Amino acid sequence: MPATTPSPAIPHAVTGIGATSAGAAVLERLRAWPGERRVAVGLSGGVDSSLTAALLLEAGWQVEGLTLWLMSGKGSCCAEGLVDAAGLCEQLGIAHHVVDSRERFRTQIVDLLVQGYADGITPLPCSRCNREVKFGPMLAWARDELGVERIATGHYARVRPATAPAERHQLLRGLDSHKDQSYFLYDLPQAVLGRLVFPLGEITKADTRAEASRLGLRTATKPESQDLCLADHHGSMRAFLDAYLPPQAGEIVLANGTVVGHHDGIHHFTIGQRRGLGVAWKEPLHVVALDSTRHRVVVAPRSEAARSHCVVGAVNWVSVAPPEAPLEVAVQVRYRSAPVAALLTPLPPVESDHAAERPHRCRLEFHETQFSITPGQAAVFYAGEVLLGGGLIQAGDEPA
Repeated sequence: MPATTPSPAIPHAVTGIGATSAGAAVLERLRAWPGERRVAVGLSGGVDSSLTAALLLEAGWQVEGLTLWLMSGKGSCCAEGLVDAAGLCEQLGIAHHVVDSRERFRTQIVDLLVQGYADGITPLPCSRCNREVKFGPMLAWARDELGVERIATGHYARVRPATAPAERHQLLRGLDSHKDQSYFLYDLPQAVLGRLVFPLGEITKADTRAEASRLGLRTATKPESQDLCLADHHGSMRAFLDAYLPPQAGEIVLANGTVVGHHDGIHHFTIGQRRGLGVAWKEPLHVVALDSTRHRVVVAPRSEAARSHCVVGAVNWVSVAPPEAPLEVAVQVRYRSAPVAALLTPLPPVESDHAAERPHRCRLEFHETQFSITPGQAAVFYAGEVLLGGGLIQAGDEPA
């Protein structure tokens, strides 16, 4: 396939004239990349993926745009995003491919998310979407339809490739600590990591905006979506859940069973929540458990809501082999939470057909008790900038 000619709308797309120091460093790394330089870029219509495509093109790569159609109707992640991605590809002079992934997204993300909330957990759809809907399927489609063996995205994360057959590809935090997205990528397998390009992993969001402006990209000033795509699509997370789950009246109770209020569905609550409980009490109360069997929301004062430990299941060990002995790690239990110190102890793997692909488990003992340890959310383990692995927090443990 011949190299694609950059659009005249990108004034310095060959020379890199005017690039920031960070942008120039990215271009240098991309130009020195070993092996074939053909790539499909996952385009969402935002500035991050737009700049990813533009920088790869500027560095001399053969680039094709690829957008997954995940939902129908109103929603910036799809309707507006598809239009902006198509316009960006036209501006860059590259092909744009749209893959209808709506059915996969519905079965792998929407259905499981709704069931999780109905069961009283707070699922984390983004990491599952990256594994089941985006990266693996995009790679397969690019290979089968385009003969392209590598994909790139606008994620703020880095991959350190293995240098020997026995080694693992390592997933690293993005340089911009405020934008680091490695947390959402913890569940990617080695076969996928080895074929990823993350050009923005070593620059900041400010650098991204500056580089996009330098290149005159149509998305340079496009604001970021602040919500989960499903919430963005429906207007709010509550509206999304109400579209799938009927009202189910229940009680709000203290740990001893004292009724302090009522609700119209446990799916409207999450562990750690304080605001919006509709309960008048002598001190602020926080949600500490969701009982789907009795449709109860259990609340307690903050002093009674901390946990000293939790069990993590469906663990994917990324940058290291599954450990056989306890090890000290830094753990992130929410995307926006700071990492905290903990002792990780491996547990016997789960032996069942259901857990065949993710049998590994571990127990985390936090050095300081933690608040809002939420079943269904991810606990991701780090050693410095290296993401060791991660899994899903399991229900059932009692507060400390």
